[in-house]
Amino acid sequence: MTDVSAGLRGARKLGAFAFALVATFVAPVCAFAAGAGYAEPGQIVMQAAETPIAREMHFFHNAILMPIITAVSLFVLALLIYVMVRFNEKANPTPSRTTHHAGLEVVWTIVPVLILVVIAVPSFRLLNHQLILPKGDITMKVTGKQWYWSYEYPKDQGGGFGFDSLMKPENELKPGDLRLLAVDNEAVVPVGKTIRVQVTAADVIHSFTIPSFGIRIDAVPGRLNETWFKAEREGVYYGQCSKLCGKDHAFMPIAFRVVSEQQYAAWLVEAKKKYASAGGSVTLADARR
Repeated sequence: MTDVSAGLRGARKLGAFAFALVATFVAPVCAFAAGAGYAEPGQIVMQAAETPIAREMHFFHNAILMPIITAVSLFVLALLIYVMVRFNEKANPTPSRTTHHAGLEVVWTIVPVLILVVIAVPSFRLLNHQLILPKGDITMKVTGKQWYWSYEYPKDQGGGFGFDSLMKPENELKPGDLRLLAVDNEAVVPVGKTIRVQVTAADVIHSFTIPSFGIRIDAVPGRLNETWFKAEREGVYYGQCSKLCGKDHAFMPIAFRVVSEQQYAAWLVEAKKKYASAGGSVTLADARR
């Protein structure tokens, strides 16, 4: 009995330590996201959600997945500790010969199925919101190239121009520019408008990813994929290629500047002049080819 009591006390201490350890790592992840537009040094939580889709993703992760994962992990840990204490050689010198328990087998089959159903319902809803694109206020085309991005704004939506966006080298960075994220030409969109983004590639497979917008979609040569976002706050939001697309994979950032409608209209006028020599007008029909 003494050995068993000592073992139980040790198990309680181990369980308390394990719970504290898990809580230490889970709490920051379950907290609301911090850092808008880009990841802060040392940040371990998600970037702040700036679109409806990103907010829904954060809710799905923080309010549904993390509690379920934490509860299952702690339950399994508790079972392991109980088994080690209750059924070790000293506490249980004569082992049971039980090989089948119908009730237990039903429970460990039904409970995981119910957990998966609880996860599946909001998961499918989120997937539906991502894949069924709403009517867009602006449609733009993004092309991934080795190793930079090209943006095209259709003429029949106030554009009619395109430009390349390359990462700024370190010797050209200005105060406020972010190393490995700042670009020479930012894509500009108006705040509060639904932006449909058509994504393709000119050479190899890339991945167009902006964490704050909750979008990640592959850019595949010969294929036109579509996604969308609706930025709700002005600012500059960064992303990067998330595919291993070659030697400069880590050096093709994405930068979107979200501005007011008035600023966007003014930018369109300036951009038409600035990129006029970049090559002809682009219509929505051209972008969809």
